[in-house]
Amino acid sequence: MRYYVALFVFITVWVLMIVRIYHLSIKSNYYYTQLAKENILRTEPLKPVRGEITDKNGKLLAMNRIGFSVSIVPHMKTTSDEFKRAVSLLTRTFPELNATEMSKVYRKHDSPYNHKFIKVVDFIEYEKMISAYSTLSLHPEIRIEAETKRYYPYGRYAAHIVGYTGRSNRKENAEDKVVDIVGKVGKSGLERYYNKVLEGELGYVVNKVTATNKTVETIERVPPKDNKNLKLHLDIALQKMIYDTFEESNETGVAIVMRTTGEVIAAVSYPSYDPNLFVGGIGYKAWRALQEDLAHPFTNKFIHGTYPPGSTIKMGMALAFDKASPGILSHSEYCPGYMTIGESKHKFRCWKHYGHGTVGLRKAIRESCDVYFYNKSLKVGIDAMAKYLRSFGLGVKTGIDLPREFNGVIPDKAWKRKRFNSGWFKGETVISAIGQGYDAVTPMQVARYTALVATGNLVTPRVVDIVDGNKTKPVIKPIYFDPSVIGEIRKGMYDVCNSKKGTAYRALHDLPIIVAGKTGTSQVTSIPQSTVRRIKEEDLAYYKRSHAWITTYAPYDDPQFVVTVLVEHGGHGGSTAGPIAAKIYRWLYKHRYFKAYIPGEN
Repeated sequence: MRYYVALFVFITVWVLMIVRIYHLSIKSNYYYTQLAKENILRTEPLKPVRGEITDKNGKLLAMNRIGFSVSIVPHMKTTSDEFKRAVSLLTRTFPELNATEMSKVYRKHDSPYNHKFIKVVDFIEYEKMISAYSTLSLHPEIRIEAETKRYYPYGRYAAHIVGYTGRSNRKENAEDKVVDIVGKVGKSGLERYYNKVLEGELGYVVNKVTATNKTVETIERVPPKDNKNLKLHLDIALQKMIYDTFEESNETGVAIVMRTTGEVIAAVSYPSYDPNLFVGGIGYKAWRALQEDLAHPFTNKFIHGTYPPGSTIKMGMALAFDKASPGILSHSEYCPGYMTIGESKHKFRCWKHYGHGTVGLRKAIRESCDVYFYNKSLKVGIDAMAKYLRSFGLGVKTGIDLPREFNGVIPDKAWKRKRFNSGWFKGETVISAIGQGYDAVTPMQVARYTALVATGNLVTPRVVDIVDGNKTKPVIKPIYFDPSVIGEIRKGMYDVCNSKKGTAYRALHDLPIIVAGKTGTSQVTSIPQSTVRRIKEEDLAYYKRSHAWITTYAPYDDPQFVVTVLVEHGGHGGSTAGPIAAKIYRWLYKHRYFKAYIPGEN
């Protein structure tokens, strides 16, 4: 028995030894071979230069400033005289540098396993470095390398479109090799949406090095693929003019100028912010100020702001009525200034206290009669209304080439059941018919849907014209409408801007081109039934005033441009948003935008 136990132990020991020998000599051979090669050959990535962003005329909206980074040789104690001399030299040369901060960064990245120079200064401008470069280069413990830093020449004017870059986090580094090496990534706007294009592709260099990481010979060098640029449809001169107009009038809001083919040539969200604050990392106080500003400068209001559309929805509502119940619009409605439902005494009022009398479709658009749409909505129902409005681009994403676009809401019975676990009421149908209640859309959706009303084509808005040398193509979806119905709606929109009874006549009737449009006043607070006469908007507290809309197209007989303006808490669309739209059209006319136009060219 002892013999078998001894034999078993003997065999087991030899098997373990053989397995171990196999692992060391054969299995681990590849690992140690690669490790040996790494001790001889060192592959280092070459960072690509981030692509630039320009407007339609070639003006730089996002560029790279040339400068230098500063690194210090590893494996030094921060208390050593050698390290202190290096840091002292840097602070004497560049007084704005902080010795304590550089030491902190060095300690964080230094380790016995790191043989690479440790970057202690991310960026020093070219002009500051160039006079000191030769002196600093004589010190073997300091390495100066070329570096770029993102810069936005027009700052706040295009911040919500261009966006900004910032320091990448662990998740972003793990998802993208270029981001991991560069340490910067697009955080918002086009910088984020087109990050994969703008960042380019890494190159690399293979060097033969000594054990102390000193380069002996360059074996291979593959340059990075960079300078992948974007050219926009945007005209920064128009963008700046609109922004300054909001600033001068001390109003907050949105203005969008878009070709009827979907090309966005201006989109302003006011107020804005300076994207250059974020490039090197924004300070706590500056970030808190942005977050606590009640005007929400950090919010991109034309795709992230959702508002009741008010009467701007009425063209789409009329088209939805006709789609759901053909022929329904051929019958007039009578407006005594209000309507009731069934035996209820609750009055759903028209904006005009004495009513509009007998109202047909064209008059309903021109004078924005609420009762006309109240009555038609009860005959069609909310589900059909919602179905067709969404097909016209309201309450759904437009598909614009900007990140994190919001949907908004065009409600129906299923939506309310899911959202509130409650049934739908006829009164909710009535107020939805005039763009109130649960209705919430983005200004970009309104601009897109206005282009549909003007041309019969549902387009996808596009900010970028050329991506890395490749021209983008328009996305256009034709939608059929009864010619007599869409014709009457367009005539009503013509009247809004050109008839003395039109709600935007005062602001838009005397322009050098003929404009058609629709105003809207979207309430933010309800009006009690006991109120006989409404308080004037200008007499209300600011945050209780209605939002002021106007959405237009021009020329009337050859639609080329859509101009949509929203003034937050502006009161009436015709008197507040209308003058801004008029100023935009005058600018477009003066700068010869109205001419024979081939899509994609200008």
